[in-house]
Amino acid sequence: MKLDDKISVDYKTIGEVAKQLGLIDKKTGNLQTHTIRYWETQFRQIRPSVRAGKRRYYSAKDIKIINFIKYLLKDRGLTISGAQKVLSVKDADNLDDSINLGVYKPSLKNAKNIKYRIKNISKIIKELKRIKNG
Repeated sequence: MKLDDKISVDYKTIGEVAKQLGLIDKKTGNLQTHTIRYWETQFRQIRPSVRAGKRRYYSAKDIKIINFIKYLLKDRGLTISGAQKVLSVKDADNLDDSINLGVYKPSLKNAKNIKYRIKNISKIIKELKRIKNG
């Protein structure tokens, strides 16, 4: 077995990781490897091996971390700062959802606006029922 064969078994290239995680541009079908490179600059936990030709090779641990970052940013809607806070906590599974992690939270002004809209919608529904029932 050559050294290159060992690398391909234990590590994945940035393109393979992007494909595995579904980081693909829906319009063009191109892999979004730039996203992973950006996350490397923002999250010190991602440490790929850089080999000859400046090619990045990611271990299973790196891929797990990148997948978790993707989950925090894309699925949970956290900001980079919020995701950094989560990753800096040793026991991330026991996080309280009330902790401010940079998730978008509507301001009090927006909450009042939403209540006002709900009241108006309720009035419209009542009026429509009244008209329907004659």
